[in-house]
Amino acid sequence: MLSFKRVTRSSLMASHRLLKLKDKNELISYYTSPHFSHHFFPQTTSIRFFDFYKLGSKDAIDKERARLADEMNRGYFADISELKKHGGKIALASKIIIPEMKAVKFPSIEVNFSNGKALKLPIDLKEKESAADAAKSSPIPKASLICVSFRANAQSMISSWSLPFLDTFRSSKGVNLYEVSFIDSWLLCQTPIKQLLLRIMKKSNDDGSDDPLKRQIVYSFGDHYYFRKELHILNLLTGYIYLIDKFGRIRWQGYGLATEDELASLLSCTSLLLEEK
Repeated sequence: MLSFKRVTRSSLMASHRLLKLKDKNELISYYTSPHFSHHFFPQTTSIRFFDFYKLGSKDAIDKERARLADEMNRGYFADISELKKHGGKIALASKIIIPEMKAVKFPSIEVNFSNGKALKLPIDLKEKESAADAAKSSPIPKASLICVSFRANAQSMISSWSLPFLDTFRSSKGVNLYEVSFIDSWLLCQTPIKQLLLRIMKKSNDDGSDDPLKRQIVYSFGDHYYFRKELHILNLLTGYIYLIDKFGRIRWQGYGLATEDELASLLSCTSLLLEEK
């Protein structure tokens, strides 16, 4: 009962603080700060500890133990140390387009727009989709740029890729651009707080233009551990950029701040995807 009161008190304090924030950037900086994460909201792992009674098999328990060990081996200070060494450039971007045979699928994730609308990424061709369903569905983009960030400090890195990409393909059809912010704090993922967050962030990103390509900012709530594992993401303080083809495959990827050569490579590979039949 005492623990419940403490969590409830922390929830009310956090909600009160959220209501005082002036804009979206201030909000993002607030909920992604280390002080916020550790002092107001229990981490995903600590909350999931109470779900052990749901695990009905030894394999599930072993899997959970392996996850806990993996997460404990990698912490915030390790990410900070890496960031100081390379500034978020954990690897060089692809120089050429990744061949179809070697390309891997981008993991499916559900995201929310600030108006609450949900969407599954990536948007790709479904092999079992019937002709009737295909006619009703929205057009499948030939190329999608998905920019992934886990902390607010990575936003400048994301913008170094997304803004030049938007300027180049603003008038192109068949191209999508998504900036995905992951929110994994347990309390922030609860429905009332989640709705409050989205309401605060509900500021139109539409510049009023009629250009086919728009910068779409979306949010993914919940546990992202296995998503990160599939993409081999370790450092949560840098930005990750993925160019996806119409089949949901990763055909190019970049990290951290964009360089001129890397941008040229991204734009060239996107043009190649637009030419593919």
